[in-house]
Order: sequence, then structure tokens, then C-alpha cells
Amino acid sequence: MSESTSTSTSIFASTVASAGSIASAPPNAFAPPAPPAAQSPTMYYVGLDVHLKRSSICILDAHGKQVKRLEVKGHWPAVLAEIQSRVPRPFAICYEASCGYGYLYERLAPIARHVSVAHPAQLRLICKSKKKNDKVDAAKLAKLLYLDMVPQVHVPRVDVRAWRALITYRHRLMDKRVAIKNQIRALLRGLGIAADVPAGKRLWSGTGIKWLKEQQLAEPDALRRDLAIEELDEMNVKLKRVEKELNRRADAHPGVTLLKTIPGVGVRTAEAMVAWIDDVSRFARNKHVGSYFGLVPCQDASAAKNRLGHITKDGPPVVRKLLCEAGWQGTRRSAAIRAYFERVMRNDPDRKKIALVATAHHLARVMAAMLRTGEAWRADEPTTTAPTQCRPTAIGSDQIRNGKDGCAGGDSASPPRKTAVA
Repeated sequence: MSESTSTSTSIFASTVASAGSIASAPPNAFAPPAPPAAQSPTMYYVGLDVHLKRSSICILDAHGKQVKRLEVKGHWPAVLAEIQSRVPRPFAICYEASCGYGYLYERLAPIARHVSVAHPAQLRLICKSKKKNDKVDAAKLAKLLYLDMVPQVHVPRVDVRAWRALITYRHRLMDKRVAIKNQIRALLRGLGIAADVPAGKRLWSGTGIKWLKEQQLAEPDALRRDLAIEELDEMNVKLKRVEKELNRRADAHPGVTLLKTIPGVGVRTAEAMVAWIDDVSRFARNKHVGSYFGLVPCQDASAAKNRLGHITKDGPPVVRKLLCEAGWQGTRRSAAIRAYFERVMRNDPDRKKIALVATAHHLARVMAAMLRTGEAWRADEPTTTAPTQCRPTAIGSDQIRNGKDGCAGGDSASPPRKTAVA
């Protein structure tokens, strides 16, 4: 354990300003903030640069002066024990989001006044710095926390994190299965067996696999084929187990049922949206959902010039991929979605991909609006019968957020489709 000398916040403020990471701040933005009324004037601000085997801790007092610096060798329990025993109370703590951020959050929340989990990509003061080490990073996190300038991330509940991890795991299994299928097709093509190969998905049916096993191949090629078929069967078994658990979770959440009323949106897309949105009220506007999933263009504007580039690709790529697939399906199944797609494409085939991404962005905003209001999708044409299940007011945002069933009508048919909300 080691302690170093204190550093004034005025020096830090000039460093931040020269780095240009907060160039738009007003002249007095770096003045030491007055302690909030709800906080004690002796509040301490802790920056934690945590790693698996070694971590750094920097502690500032209520005036932004460094009072203690700690170096901890050991795994996370040792870090938590050091914080519990050596950090003065009350304190707020900040660390970067990385693998295991939820584990740390749940164990720090009971002992800290406030826990801030910082977005690593938005910490330009750290990731763009020319001098970067654990001690410096911990000090910068503490000072950003003191100045109330931490770009925070949302920390979902442990069950939601497990749901997200299972969805991601399924997509990894899908990628492995596709790779195995490509290996089998490459084997057949390399051996000149192409004329009698069942087309499309028929090769992976029971009849197609039987045909594949009956092919007379040389011993090395036959071994490759047999092992690939065994791997394919193993992947299918794993996918069935994972999808069984995902279906159980999806069936218990009314938000998934609600989103499935959109044409082209299946259970996999709906569950991914519900799992990653989690609490829709954390988005001030529905348009922010598109930015969260990285479906908005990069912007480089100065004076009268405004350049829009490719999409940012922030957020989970799994959800972005599913939204694009839902966009394709929606254009085939819904006149409203197809009209939106064609309006963006402008009869220009070169804009087809642009129109697809715009449609995916549109669907993301629609889903956020539906989760916020509890209304199901409805088509452009007026409905002639009153809804008997999941009335617009039957599923509130709180019920969807908590996964409680708020449907009225019970045994009736599927809910009426509603028009997309922009």
C-alpha cells in the first residue's frame, strides 16, 4: 500500500480544458462544486482503476484534494475488503465498465453513498491521454466524479444481465453452426460434388444429412465429413437447450408478447430489445433508443458544413443485427413498413442498405414507444372489433418493465395490430 501527495482541482481543470474533451463547457464549469444539500460536507470521492490481479484507488476529500492513494494486489475480494476497511465514510466511488462491472456494483452499492460506472469509450481524458497508467487513471476517475462529469452507464439487474448473456451466447452458437455448414459445403465443392447436393436448407434436413453420410469419399475426407456432422449435431442440441430457456423467459415477459405483434418481429428480436432496453423510462425520448443501438449516423459539423457518415455502431451488435433482419421481414409482411422502406430508398437500388438501416432505426423507436405506452401494433386500416386482449391501457410501462402480466381478456386471440409510433 502506498500514499502520494495531493493534487489541486484547479490544475486538473486546466488539464481537462487543454485536452479538449469538454471544450463546450462554460468558463465556470471547472469551479469546485458546492456539496449538495443531501450530502455531507465531508463526502469523499473515490476513483477505482480495477483489474483482475492489481488495482489502484485514489481518494479525494470534499474540496477535491487528494487525501489517500492505495495500491491493492489481489483479486476483487481483496479490493472490496480494502475499500471496506480503509476508505473513510461517506464516500462515492467511480470505476470503468468492463467484465464483471455488475458484480462490483452490487457489492459496492451497500457501502457507498453513490456508485458511478463510467463508459470507457467516452472517457477521452483517459483513453486519449499520452500518459496512462493505473495510478493516473484512478486519479482522473476520482476527479471526474468530484466534478460530476462521469459518463455513466446503466447497470441492469442480475437477472437481466444473465438474460443478455444467454442471448449473446445463442448468437455465438449460431455463428459456430454456420461455420460448420460452410466447412461441409466447401468440402463437397472441393471434391467436385455439386450437381446432386440438395439446395438451400434441404441439405441440413434429415434427408440431406442421410444423403451426405452415404457419399463415398476417401478416408481423410470421410473423416472430415463425419466430424463436421457430429459437431453440427452437437450445436443443434446446444441451441435447443438455450432456446428452451430463452423461450421460458420470453413467455413470462409481457413486453416480448407486445413486441411480437409487429409484423416481421419474432421472439428472438423481441426478447433482445426488451433485455437491452430494460427500463424504457431511462430514455428521455424514443429517438435516443436509436442512438443507444448505434443506428444513427456519425456527425462532423462545423459552421455551415454538416457531414453525416456511417452509423456509429455503438451498443450491442446482436440487437442491431436482429433489428436489420426484422426490417427485411417487416417490408415483406407490412404495407406500412414497406412504404417507409421505399420512401427512404427513393427508387434507387444503391440506397437499399441505407433504407434497411433506416427501417431498423424506425422499428427500434416504434418498439420503445410500444414498451413505454403498453400499446400493441395496429395496421393502417381501422379495426372493426374492439380489442379483447392486452388493451392499450392494460399493460402499463411499470408492468412491462417488471415482467408482470397485465393482459386483460385472458383466452382471446392475438392482440390487434397498432400503427407504428414514430
